[in-house]
Amino acid sequence: MSLLPLLAACSGTASHSADGGQPLAGSSGQLDVPANASADLKKQYLLENAKAACMKEQGFIYTPVAPEDPMASWATDGADYELTKKYRQKYGFGVYAGIVYPNDPQALGSRASLENSAETANADYVSALTPAQKAAYDKAMGVPGREAKVSGQLPDGCLTSAYKSVYGSASTKEQSAKAAAEDQTNAQALNGDPELVALAQSYASCLKDHGIPVTTTQPTGIGDMVKLRAGTSAPPGSSAGDVNADGTPVKSMSKDEALPLLTRDIEQAMQDLECGREFRAAYFPKFFKAPTSGDGVG
Repeated sequence: MSLLPLLAACSGTASHSADGGQPLAGSSGQLDVPANASADLKKQYLLENAKAACMKEQGFIYTPVAPEDPMASWATDGADYELTKKYRQKYGFGVYAGIVYPNDPQALGSRASLENSAETANADYVSALTPAQKAAYDKAMGVPGREAKVSGQLPDGCLTSAYKSVYGSASTKEQSAKAAAEDQTNAQALNGDPELVALAQSYASCLKDHGIPVTTTQPTGIGDMVKLRAGTSAPPGSSAGDVNADGTPVKSMSKDEALPLLTRDIEQAMQDLECGREFRAAYFPKFFKAPTSGDGVG
């Protein structure tokens, strides 16, 4: 999977990671690109720097923020057994952890993590602009609107010029199609790998032995299967923004209500981790060589 910063990632501001640990640009206004970063990650660094340089030429400030390395998130999502075990022993799959640990920025959905994610490098600068200045800023940046999301073409502006300087002149639509084709090829290779297929079957049998339903045994899907179901089956009020059928907000779950659910979440997350230990040990090295957004390994 080519981790292209396509339309979904294009915005006028850049944010920290959930723990607020993403480094900002130094006094030069440019980020130092890590020597050991993957080719895709290096391009994302270069894109941030190009956006900053372009906006400076337009008379605006854009502070580039180091993109998150997906390798770091996968480490606690199954790639590193010990780190994942430590994480899951406290947070489970993360479905209820934010309610039980509201002041913990590592807890998914916690008040602390949401506050940190809102503290973007550019938010204060942009919010201080007058409406006219904000409109000029958005135009200079080339913030995509609805039309761009439909056409796959970014409007003229720093996003477009920076993107082309890093990724070439092909349109985002063409780049996306190329990435999708590469993604599909990698997924087919992983799902057809005899070793992974056999280990996925053993993984599935172990889950069934623990009374956990199995809906897929595909190597690219089984690793995230239990976690995704835990999230989608959570009762209303477990996530911010939950609404009733009539559109009214759902009352947030209390800590006392969430605690027993977190205990069960931890139990199931640990069962899933142990059942999939051998599978993940074989899957991730192959996945990192030819990644795919088929997800499924956390």
